[in-house]
This record gives sequence, structure tokens and C-alpha cells, in this order.
Amino acid sequence: MSHQEGRVAVVTGAGTGIGRAVALRLSRGGAKVALLGRTAERLEKVAAEAPGETVCLTADVRDRAGLETAFAKASERLGPLQLLVANAGIGGPNDLSGEDQFDDIVATNLHGAYYSVRAFERHLPPGNDALHIVVISSCVARFGVPGISAYSAAKAGQLGLVRSLAAELAPRIRVNAICPGWVETSMAEDRMRELGEETGAGYEAARRDLLAAVPLDRISDPDEIAGLIDFLCSPDGSAFTGQTLDPNNGAWM
Repeated sequence: MSHQEGRVAVVTGAGTGIGRAVALRLSRGGAKVALLGRTAERLEKVAAEAPGETVCLTADVRDRAGLETAFAKASERLGPLQLLVANAGIGGPNDLSGEDQFDDIVATNLHGAYYSVRAFERHLPPGNDALHIVVISSCVARFGVPGISAYSAAKAGQLGLVRSLAAELAPRIRVNAICPGWVETSMAEDRMRELGEETGAGYEAARRDLLAAVPLDRISDPDEIAGLIDFLCSPDGSAFTGQTLDPNNGAWM
């Protein structure tokens, strides 16, 4: 029997990319999964692929009241919550040359992760079984990148949030972060296209240049990140809390 069998999980940003992969991985492992995101159509497509019980909940993680309602519905439909993957996020540049998205980027990535954790805490099962929270940060929390100060600041802030919550919620709830490098997602592709446009070299050249700085010369698949989360939320990951794991193909060491 899988270690996720019968557990109830919430995955935010579950409609695409890493969130989609995590939701499907947990469902295949026997978990009941609440898929949370802003676009119902995307969530429904993921639900159609999932072999186990799911519920689709539309909410914006920046909206604390709406998020509280969504988590309450998840618990009502699936049972007390045992696992949270706070994955919802947006990226993009922010500088004086264009529209400054600082507030939206920080609110979605940092405030949204915090609001998700607090909503999760309201719907826990009785007893002392281990519960898990995993926050999806980014390798740009580890080093500076020009033009994306909002995203970098929000992702670095998530790491401080994780460390503090891990101490606060111990011993029952384990709280960890993952800082992926480049992953084959629509967000990553959009960023590569933006860089290609900025330099005039185009998408393929931008992709080659970015990979030149990655020792393993590869981009991760979302399923790899999902597998790491599955591990963290298993008995084999029971010693991890307040930690940040860095599946980045050597981009940061």
C-alpha cells in the first residue's frame, strides 16, 4: 500500500506545471486531492486524469477569505486535511521600464503561501499522525537575477516563512521548501521567450544560453519535483523539517 493511501491533500496552483504533476502523483499514490487554482477548466482537466477522488476549487491565493472558504470545502468534501503543497505562484519581470508587478508577484507567491498554511491549519484531523506542508520556492531565492526582484524577494521570503513555521508547528507538522531550477513548465517557457525577446536572439538561443550555466545541461521534468514531494511526505522523509531541497541540476551549489 502506498504511503499516501487514504490521505487528504490540497495542492494550490494545481492546474498546470509542477502543481499538476504533484496532484497526479499524489492521486496515483492513493490520496484524495483537492485541486485549487484560478481556472476551473484547467483543474477539471487534471481531475479527469487523476485516478483517485478529487475536488476542484477555484480560488485566488491572494484572497484570504476566498481561500479560507475553499479549504473549508476541501475538508467538507474529502475529510480532514493532512498534506498541503503550496505551489501557486506567478513570475515575470518588474522594473521601471514597464509595468511594475511587484505587489501582485509578492502577494501571490509569499502572501498566498502564508494564507494557504493558515487555512490548512483550520482543518486538521485529531490525533498525532504526522502532517506535511511543502512550499514550492525557486532557485532564485538562492542567488540574484536582474529584472525579477519581486519574484526573487517573494521566493526568498518563502524560505524564511518555512523555517519559522517549521519551528512553530513542530512536532506534528513538518514544513519544508523546494527550490527547483529550470523546470519544463509554461512559466519557464514564457520567461525564456521574454529573455529571447529582450536580447533579440530568440527563444532557442535564450534556452541554450541558460542551459550553458547548468552543470548537468538539462531542465527538470515536473514529475521529478512531484517525486521529491512524495518522498518528503513519506515516512522516509520524516527527519526533514525547516529544510530547503534544491533540485536544480547544479545551477546553485
